[in-house]
Amino acid sequence: MRTLHVGLRVTDLGRSLAFYTALGYKIIGSVPETPIGHLTMLALPGDEFVTVELVHDGNPVDHGTDLSHLVVQVESMADTLDMLAGHGIEPIAPIREHANGMKTAFTADPDGRRIELVQWPAGHTDGMTAADWPEGTDS
Repeated sequence: MRTLHVGLRVTDLGRSLAFYTALGYKIIGSVPETPIGHLTMLALPGDEFVTVELVHDGNPVDHGTDLSHLVVQVESMADTLDMLAGHGIEPIAPIREHANGMKTAFTADPDGRRIELVQWPAGHTDGMTAADWPEGTDS
């Protein structure tokens, strides 16, 4: 089993596509007419699979508190923030440098969802694993 992707309802498909493609996502395909709206499948350049599905039905998005944030790994925080600034996208919080060498920053998509950018320290795997919690977890 694995998580396939997350579907995000968007108010303005054009603005959302401009944001997510500026962030680095590529459009993989779309399904224009479904019972839940127009679906656009996105993946990052190094991903083999779709990870984000934008769902547009023409209605404004009503946000609840069920989604905290999405996380995107970047190779260089400085280069990514410079590239986003060139598209008029600014961070909503300053870069945070963690003791383990990881860097994080937050931006927001056109519907206000927080997107956390993560730059792992040299030698870290591409994602979190049990090794990130050597003491174990509370399960």
